[in-house]
Amino acid sequence: MTLRDNELLIFDGACGTNLQQMEIPRSAWDDCEGCNEILNLTAPEVIVALHKSMYEAGAMVVETDTFGASRIVLGEYALQDKVKEINRRAVENAHAAANGKSGRYVAGSIGPGTKLPSLGHIEVAELAAATREQAEALLEAGIDCLIIETCQDLLQTKTALVSLFEVLDTAKLELPVLVSVTIEQQGTMLVGSDIGAVLATLEPYPIFSLGLNCATGPQDMRSHIRYLSQHWSQRISCIPNQGLPEVIDGQTVYPLTPHEFAEQMYQFVTEQGVSIVGGCCGTNPAHIKALADKLNCVKPLPREVSR
Repeated sequence: MTLRDNELLIFDGACGTNLQQMEIPRSAWDDCEGCNEILNLTAPEVIVALHKSMYEAGAMVVETDTFGASRIVLGEYALQDKVKEINRRAVENAHAAANGKSGRYVAGSIGPGTKLPSLGHIEVAELAAATREQAEALLEAGIDCLIIETCQDLLQTKTALVSLFEVLDTAKLELPVLVSVTIEQQGTMLVGSDIGAVLATLEPYPIFSLGLNCATGPQDMRSHIRYLSQHWSQRISCIPNQGLPEVIDGQTVYPLTPHEFAEQMYQFVTEQGVSIVGGCCGTNPAHIKALADKLNCVKPLPREVSR
């Protein structure tokens, strides 16, 4: 994955909320409803079609359907012995959608899991081992970069980073490692860290980018992105939901139209120097197309970082 300095990168949209809208045979879930990752094995055509729709909409990078493909999460579905197979097939599905076309990249997605070390849910050593296992499988399958996303706990984030760099060092590989944290509407991560603590904690690591995803829409990310723009010297990513989710008649609804989403994201790029954009929950190919069209030939604002 070779990129020029500050070249704009457009990531794909949501995985889970899009899969919920697709026609998937009940049998494909193999009695593992809720485990999107199993579809890499049981309905690969569905995953390829989703990735393909994002590439065709203008995404440069698609994330593998491996957000919950660690031993810890898969174990909740008695799938812990399929870690390597699921991650490998997920990468194959993403590459199949890319169809060998230049300018299309595959990011290996690693989520936070369902157990956070700062809350005593899991020991750091167990989390590290699970992260290494998943990362090794993704690397062996041939990804272009790694993204640790929806990070809710700085101890979880640091553990994942140390594990990933150990795997890369052992494999003698250099790949971009992106980190995306989730800041809740109250202004902190789930365990209470604000964006200043995030930056101070992660600054020593040689990561490709730092940014935000999930939990809220673009509007509620503004102050956090502004802080990163002023104090973080590397790339900044912004991958919000399709607005702040609302519950209407018992259904979760995301309010932003593709045009509204693209307009708000344009401001992050041109006013705050964000150089990695995409969509999280709710965003579909129409949102990514609007984003790609709006940002065509647009360059991120150059930033001056204060220490």
